[in-house]
Amino acid sequence: MSKEYSFKPVEDLVFTDDFMFGAVMREPKICQGLLERLLKIKIDHVEYPELQKPISPFYTQKGVRLDVYVADSDRVFDVECQTYKIDGIGNRMRYYQSMLDVDTLLKGNSYSELKESYILFICTNDPFEKNLPVYTFERVCKENTVVALNDKTHHIVFNAAAWESETDSEIKAFLEFVKNNEAKSAFTREVLNMVQAKKFENTFINEYLAIQLHKYDIANRAKAEGIAEGKRIGMAEGRMEMSVDLIKSGLLSVKDAAEKLGISEEELRARL
Repeated sequence: MSKEYSFKPVEDLVFTDDFMFGAVMREPKICQGLLERLLKIKIDHVEYPELQKPISPFYTQKGVRLDVYVADSDRVFDVECQTYKIDGIGNRMRYYQSMLDVDTLLKGNSYSELKESYILFICTNDPFEKNLPVYTFERVCKENTVVALNDKTHHIVFNAAAWESETDSEIKAFLEFVKNNEAKSAFTREVLNMVQAKKFENTFINEYLAIQLHKYDIANRAKAEGIAEGKRIGMAEGRMEMSVDLIKSGLLSVKDAAEKLGISEEELRARL
């Protein structure tokens, strides 16, 4: 029997919970501070561009979406938070990259105007099982690694499970916060304070509950449909077994039984 749908109370939410992560990262100061600390670059400002209408539906259809899509003057950033282990993280990055690029081109830009892009995955578990705190992927020539493609794309995975191995103090403090929800640096305390503040914002609370109730309704509908389908299949199987017994006892012909069941005589004979 399927489990009842349940969700965390607002007061139990932490930074890595899906809805909380998106809400906190919508705060420009937090978002900019995190990107600058993780990537060791300066960002002039943070803006949250809307995806072009032809692109937006693809995220829903594929069952994925951008957790946070931000941009400054000449760069675009996609930040994802992953709290469970997934297969094919490389394919996900490839898909997100294609969405970012197509979105840029739909805004009237040429290939040469594609912005430098960063796709970041913040993971609570190690997707590659090599115990590295950071995995950075750049496109270089296999035959001569000095030759780079220079396509201005950067794919980086931060593995919070290996936070103790990180040497950079800011990245280490953030990864420890992600893994253990313990804020030990000025920045992670700022993030934690924002998490706590969100729990008292009426807009945040109402939106969170509305989404959870919608998921609850979908889960209940699916459960009800599953029960109804199970009953239908069970009844059909029961009629089939009864018909087989009657045929074997000589009380019903294969032809008559097939007509009553709505199947072909060949299908019925296969069950005898």
